[in-house]
Amino acid sequence: MSQTLSKPIPRPADYAEDTALPRLNLGLRPWLLLVLLAGLAGAFLLSLAVGSVSIPLDQIVTVLLGGEAERASWTNIILKFRLPKATTAVLAGAALGVGGLLMQTFFRNPLADPFVLGVSSGASLGVALVVLAAGTVGGTLLAGFGLTGDLMLASAAALGAGATMLIVILIASRLPNSLTLLILGLMMGYLVSAAVSLLLYFAIPERIQAYLSWTFGSFGGVTWEQMPILAGGVLIGLCIALLLTKSLNALLLGEGYARSLGMNVSLTRVAIVSATAVLAGTVTAFCGPISFVGIAVPHLCRSLFHTSDHRVLVPGTILMGAIVALIAALIAEVPGRNLILPLNAVTALIGAPVVIVIILRQRNLQQSFGG
Repeated sequence: MSQTLSKPIPRPADYAEDTALPRLNLGLRPWLLLVLLAGLAGAFLLSLAVGSVSIPLDQIVTVLLGGEAERASWTNIILKFRLPKATTAVLAGAALGVGGLLMQTFFRNPLADPFVLGVSSGASLGVALVVLAAGTVGGTLLAGFGLTGDLMLASAAALGAGATMLIVILIASRLPNSLTLLILGLMMGYLVSAAVSLLLYFAIPERIQAYLSWTFGSFGGVTWEQMPILAGGVLIGLCIALLLTKSLNALLLGEGYARSLGMNVSLTRVAIVSATAVLAGTVTAFCGPISFVGIAVPHLCRSLFHTSDHRVLVPGTILMGAIVALIAALIAEVPGRNLILPLNAVTALIGAPVVIVIILRQRNLQQSFGG
C-alpha cells in the first residue's frame, strides 16, 4: 500500500503523450500545423474562386490586395458575397470544432458536441417564436427596432441561446460532477425541443417552411455589419479555450486527479461551459444549427496528430474546423450551377463516413478520454 502511494503521479501532458494514443515525433507537429495552415489558405481561396460564376485566381488576389478585377461584377461577387461567406465559414468551423473538443474532454465522451448543453435548442426556440410572430403585433414590434430579415432571426437565436447558456452556467456552478450536468443539459434540450414542436404544430405552413430553412444551416447570411459580433464572440471563446489547455489535460485523468493538482475544478467547469456556450451560441445565432462539425473535427485532429494533448489539439482543431467548414460550404453550393444544398445534409453525408472509418481504425479511442 505504501509503495503504491509513493509512486509519482504522472503529469497530464505525459499521460496524453504516452498512454492516450501512439507517440508521434514532436518535431512533426509544427509541420503538421503549417500544413493545415496552408490547406486553410488554399480552401479559402478556392471558396472565393469557385461557385455559380468562376473567377480566376489572379483576379481574386488582385481584389484582396485592394485592386479592381477585370470585371466589376467579379469585384462585387468577391467582396459582397463570397468573402463574408468564407470568413463566416472559417469562424464557425473553428468555433464548432473547438466547442466539440471542449465538450468531449469535459464529459470524457467521444459523442459529445457543442450543442449537448441545449444551446442549439434554446436558439431554435428563439427563432421559432420570431417566425411565428411574423406578420403579427410581435413581428411589427421587432421590425420597429430594425430587426428585420436575417438579423431578426440572428437576434432571436442569440437571445434564446444566451438564456439557455446562463441557465447552464448557473447549474454548472452548483453541480458536483459533469455527468449530472450532461444529463440535465440533455433534458433541457428535450424540453425546449418539445416547446418548439408544439409551436410549429399550430403554425401555418409558410411559417414552418421559414423555420425549416433556418435549421438547414448556412454561412451566407452574415453581412459585414454583423461580422464584428460573430468574430468577437468566436474569438472570446477561442481565447478561453487556449487558456484552458493545461486544465483540459488534467481533466483527462478525471476530476479527482485534477483536484489533487490544486486545480479549482468548479471554476474550470464554469469556464469550459461558458466558452462552449459562447462558441455554439454565437455560431447558431448567425448560421443556424450546424451539425457534425463539432463531433467530427476533434476526432480528425486526434487521428492526424496522434495525441490527446490539448496544447496541440486546440490550435489544430481551430485550423481543421475552418477547413472542414469551407469544404462543406463549397460542396453545398454545387460549383458551376445555381443550386444550393442544405449545409447540414452535406456535412453529415460527407463527414460521417470519414469519422466512422477513423473510429473503427482507432482501437484506443476510449483512452483518449481517460478511459
